[in-house]
Amino acid sequence: MQRRHFLTLGAGGLAAASLPHRLPAQAPSDVYPAGDFVLARTANGLQVSHRDAPGRVIWDTVADGNFLAAEVATARIRDVGTPQGTFRIEDSVSAAFAHPAIDRIAGDGTAVVVSGRLAGDGGAIGYRLRFEAVSATHLRFDVTVDAAAVNRIRLQVGSTADEAVFGFGQQLTYFNQKGYLLPILVQEHGVGRGQPGVTELVDLLANRGGGTPFSTEAPAPHYLSSRLRSLFLENTEYSTFDLRQPDRIAIKAWSAAMRGRILYGRTPLDLVEAFTDYAGRMRVLPDWIHQGLVIGTQGGTEAVRRKLAAANGAGIPVAALWLQDWSGVRVTPSGRQLWWNWRLDDNYYPGWRQLVADLQRQGARMLVYINPFLSIEPGHDSLYREALAAGYLVRNADGSPFLNRNTSFSAALVDLSNPAAREWIKSVMKTELIGKAGASGWMHDFGEALPFDGRLHGVADPAAWHNRYPQEWASVAREAIEEAGRGDDIVFFDRSGFTRSPGVATLFWLGDQIQDWSEFDGIKTAVVGMLSDGVSGASLVHSDIGGYSAFKLDLAGRAIPLIARTPELQMRWTELAAFTAVLRTHEGLVPAISAQFDGSPALLAHMARFARVYRGLAAYRKRHVAEAAARGYPLARHLFLHYPEDRTTWTLRYQYLLGPDLMVAPVLDKGAASVEVYFPQGSAWSELWSGADAGVAGQWATWAAPLGRPAVFLRKGAPSAGLILDGLRGTGVLER
Repeated sequence: MQRRHFLTLGAGGLAAASLPHRLPAQAPSDVYPAGDFVLARTANGLQVSHRDAPGRVIWDTVADGNFLAAEVATARIRDVGTPQGTFRIEDSVSAAFAHPAIDRIAGDGTAVVVSGRLAGDGGAIGYRLRFEAVSATHLRFDVTVDAAAVNRIRLQVGSTADEAVFGFGQQLTYFNQKGYLLPILVQEHGVGRGQPGVTELVDLLANRGGGTPFSTEAPAPHYLSSRLRSLFLENTEYSTFDLRQPDRIAIKAWSAAMRGRILYGRTPLDLVEAFTDYAGRMRVLPDWIHQGLVIGTQGGTEAVRRKLAAANGAGIPVAALWLQDWSGVRVTPSGRQLWWNWRLDDNYYPGWRQLVADLQRQGARMLVYINPFLSIEPGHDSLYREALAAGYLVRNADGSPFLNRNTSFSAALVDLSNPAAREWIKSVMKTELIGKAGASGWMHDFGEALPFDGRLHGVADPAAWHNRYPQEWASVAREAIEEAGRGDDIVFFDRSGFTRSPGVATLFWLGDQIQDWSEFDGIKTAVVGMLSDGVSGASLVHSDIGGYSAFKLDLAGRAIPLIARTPELQMRWTELAAFTAVLRTHEGLVPAISAQFDGSPALLAHMARFARVYRGLAAYRKRHVAEAAARGYPLARHLFLHYPEDRTTWTLRYQYLLGPDLMVAPVLDKGAASVEVYFPQGSAWSELWSGADAGVAGQWATWAAPLGRPAVFLRKGAPSAGLILDGLRGTGVLER
C-alpha cells in the first residue's frame, strides 16, 4: 500500500411495545395496505407501520408537512488531495419546489401511490411517491417529479431529539450521527480528518487532502436508529443525510429520482439482517486465515525471510505473509513506492516460488497487492499499453486517458463500466496474482478516484458510477477468484465500498489511519469504523495494526519523527486487533521511524501472546463468521445491537462485542493502564483472564488493563463459553 508518501518534510432483544411511537387513530379511508406494510395519511403527512406491530410507526414524514422538495441545481466538483480522490463539492440551486400538497392516494394492496404538487417560484410541478412491498421486511419507495430539469430530490423523514442514528457505512469518528450532516460519497478519507494541527498541515502541503470527520472510503446511504427505524437508498448517485435538526432526517439525492427502502424488524439485528437481504452478505473466511498473524512486510526476499524467521523463532503462529511490493519498488522524492504494473518482479524477489513453497510447508500463505491504476512509466507500463490500445481506460472529455495524480507520478484508471475491460483486469488477477505469484489473497486497494467529469464506456454516467465503482472493483475480484476455482480459499481485502459491497467483498480494512491515539484518524477510529461498518452490512472488518501514516522531518541527514508508532501504540493496537476478524501488521508509511512487531524482545513476546489469543478464539470466531454469512450479523458488534433498551449503550463509541459473548473495552489512550467499562443491563460478566466476577449491570466501572491484559469479559451463561476457554487454553494463553 506504499502510496501516500506526501508528507515527508525536508530541513439482547427489544419488544416493539418498548418504543412508544404509536399511530394516531385513523379513519378506514386513510389507511392503505401494501403487502405486510400499512401506509396511513395523517393531518400533516404520511406514516408507515407493519402488520406484525400495528401500533409502531417505522417511518413517517416530518411534522411540519414539508416532507418533499425538488431542485434544479448545478454542481462544482473539485478533485483535491495527494493522491487525488478527495472531492470538494459546491452546489448552486437555480429553482426549488417544496410545500407538497397531497392530491390523491391510491393502492391495490401491494403498492400505494401518493401524488400531488410541489410549489415553486416558477409555478407548481407534479410529484409521485410510490410505495411497494417487495418482501415481508422491505417496503420500496420511489419519488419522481414531472419536471425534466429537476436533478435533486429531498425527502424529510420524521425524527425525535433523543433518537440515536447509526450506520451510514464506514464512519470513523462518531457512531451516533445525530446532529451531523453526512456526505455519502466514496472518497479518500484524508489524513487527519479534523485532527487539530495535522489536518491543517496536510491541507496546506497535500492539496487539501486532510479530509473531515465524515470523509470515508466506504459510505452507505443506510441507517438504523434507536427507535428501530431503518431506511436506505438504492441510488448510487451522491446523496446527503442531514441530521442536524432534532425533528427530522433530511435526505437529498443528486438525481432526478430517489429510490430506496423502508425496513421492518423487531430487533436491531433483525434490521441488519433485512438490510443485508439487499446489500448482500460476506462469505465465510477460509480456515487458514484464523491460524494466526498476517505479517505485512517488504524489502525483497532476504529481508522477508529474516522477518519470517524472527516470527517463527518467537513462537508466533503465522497465517500468511503480505508483500505489497511484489511487483517492484520505485523511488520517488517522497520515498519508496510501488510499480503499479501488476506482474511479479523476479529481480526484486529472486526465489519467489521457493518462498511461497516454504510458506506452504509451514501452513502459511502468500498475499500480495493490486489496485485499479496502471503505471505509465516506460519499462513498467506493459499493462497500461495493453489497456490503452484496447480502450480499457477511463478517459478525459477530449478522449485522452484520465491520469490520477498520486505523489510525484500519475497513473491511468481501468474503466470497469466496460465489460471487456472487466474481463481483461480479471485475467490479470487470475494469471499474474493467482497463477504466477501463487497468491492466496491480496490487498484490493483504492477505488475512490473515478472523476465526475470523466468519460466511461458507452453511455455510462460517471455521476452514477463514482460510488458504484468500488462495488464493481470488488465484484471483479470476486469473479476472478471464483473463475479460478479459488472462491472459498482466497481472501482479498478492500478499503473502499458502497451499499452492495458486502455481497461481493471477502474482507474489509479501514484504510490508512495515522499512527497516533486520536479520535479523528488514529486508533480510536479503528473501533468506530469497524462498528459503524458492521451496522451497514460489512460484517468482517479489520485495521492495520499500529496505523499507517507517519510523519518525519529530515534534518542533517537524520529522520526526526513527528508522528510515529510507539511500542505502546503497537501493543495496544495488537490487543485490539486480536479481538477482530483478522490480525494483520503493516510496516507503515515510514517503517524506519515506526515501532514494528519484531522491534524488540518485548514486542515479539507481546505479539506472540496475542497471535495465540487470536488463534485460540478461532473456533468461536468461525461460529460467528458463519452467522455473518447466513444472516449478515457483524462479527464485531456495537452493544446497542444486543442491548437496545439500555439507553447508555447508545452513547458508547469505544467498547464492543465480539459475537454475543465477549465484551472488549480496549485501551485507546496513551499511558493508560485502566479503562472505563460499561456493563449493560441484562447480562452478567466475568473477566476473561481470571474468571472473576466483573461489574454490575447498568453501571460503569474502572477496570485495570495493563499491557498484555486488556479489559475483556465473558458473558456468564454463554453457550460459547467452553469453546472460548478451551481454545485459549489450547494455545497456552489461559491457565484457568
